[in-house]
Amino acid sequence: MRLRIHTFITLVVILSLVFAVARTSSAQQAPAARIKIDFDRTIGEVNPLLFGNFTEHLGRMIYGGIYEEGSPLSDQFGYRKDVFDVVKQLNVSILRWPGGNFASGYNWKDGIGPKDQRPTRIDLAWNDLESNRFGTDEFLRYCEMLGTEPYICVNAGLGTIDDARHWVEYCNESRHTYWADQRRKNGREEPYKVKYWALGNEIDGPWQLGNKSAEEYSKFALEMAKAMRLVDRDIKLVASGSSNYGADWIAWNRTVLNMLRNQVDYIAIHTYINNRDNDFERFLAWSQTIDNYIEITAGLIRQAQSGPNPRPIYIAYDEWNVWYRTGNREKLEEVYNFEDALAIGMFFNSFFRHANVVKMANLAQMVNVIAPIMTNKQGLFLQTTYFPIVEYGKQRGNIALDTFVSAPTYKIQNRPELKYLDVSTTYNAKDHALYVNVLNRSKDKDLATRIESQEGQLDSAVNVWEMNNSDLKATHTFGDDKKVRPVSRSVSAKIEKNGFTYTFPAHSLTILKLRLDTN
Repeated sequence: MRLRIHTFITLVVILSLVFAVARTSSAQQAPAARIKIDFDRTIGEVNPLLFGNFTEHLGRMIYGGIYEEGSPLSDQFGYRKDVFDVVKQLNVSILRWPGGNFASGYNWKDGIGPKDQRPTRIDLAWNDLESNRFGTDEFLRYCEMLGTEPYICVNAGLGTIDDARHWVEYCNESRHTYWADQRRKNGREEPYKVKYWALGNEIDGPWQLGNKSAEEYSKFALEMAKAMRLVDRDIKLVASGSSNYGADWIAWNRTVLNMLRNQVDYIAIHTYINNRDNDFERFLAWSQTIDNYIEITAGLIRQAQSGPNPRPIYIAYDEWNVWYRTGNREKLEEVYNFEDALAIGMFFNSFFRHANVVKMANLAQMVNVIAPIMTNKQGLFLQTTYFPIVEYGKQRGNIALDTFVSAPTYKIQNRPELKYLDVSTTYNAKDHALYVNVLNRSKDKDLATRIESQEGQLDSAVNVWEMNNSDLKATHTFGDDKKVRPVSRSVSAKIEKNGFTYTFPAHSLTILKLRLDTN
């Protein structure tokens, strides 16, 4: 009996030693991933215009969204006050209007003057009726209330060059001209000084009213640009890049850039992503496509600038989002889930990594229509996608850094392998603040990661912002929009050799804010 007890005790001691050694060995294992930050490897400024949005006359985006005359929730001008408050928190830097596909059949002159005298028109883009009660002055007043830059897309589909130049005159002319005086009659003495103008929307698309070939569009847009600049030489112009990726989109962008290189300041890119396969890791591999669109277009810009005295041209990613569940029948009222919120971080990481060329971006859209904000007659709720937009926006004006990342990889069909960690970093020199933005797109693997700085001393205090949820499909609705919310906390990192280890949970989006002692 004593022998058995002795044997049992011996076995317990041996097992305890084995487990202790195993824990120590696990603790001493090298981290699975590495993020190395070098402050000399700068990419460019995170332009404030990356945090733009988009308002199209589509479904309940305008009417019943930001604007609802007669509602107890609206002010005396018809703007929804509850919507305004949460839009204000988004800190939208630039707001695109009136479309979108809607722009290619829109006559801006229908939307000015006394509201009761404005005509109701058929909207051919979305098979709807347009009351025109929200027009140029209502839009520009809203932008002023928000403190955001207006960005107007002119009609390069069914519209004319005269329509475009007269619109600039109405908005920006200070002298007593016909259209400037029409603005004054409508209650606005001072010019609005709208700086950003798009030369049409998705004109390469067969779905677009006034669809044109690359050569037809470029010739038309060139004359339109010249006429608009003769009215106001200080405006910035955005060319319509290709959105028809089933066709030769590269040839379209090359033609447009070569023909408009002396007139435009940006070329537009549009991308909507989806998870139709219901495959989480495949869904978040869309970053390869986003990066590809940017890098190919950046190469085409460099090619167009190869001549003497090249004009600076940048990319305006002026439509981007997750969109695949709804169509016009549902008025694009997409309900977003937790994994869609992670995709928002993926987009911003790509924009930051290409901060030298992507200088504008507009989430499509702002309210109700594939949007982070949803309304009804009684109120609103915030979708899961709302929160990363707010948080990433705090990095505007920072300097994006070209950061070394080593991490386990995975492969989607015939694509190149990609890392489970999707990373961008930015630095605020004034505050000595370093932001490390990390999307862990592994469905089930936590990744211990060594984060190190090449220079400056990292402070041990780390602020953590994290979006994580056990249910990838978790959604919000009216009265229930608290389930998928970010959490913030402070942790004390053990700094060794100017670095530390942090574990990024599976299927999570994390922003670490670090302090750097550069003295």
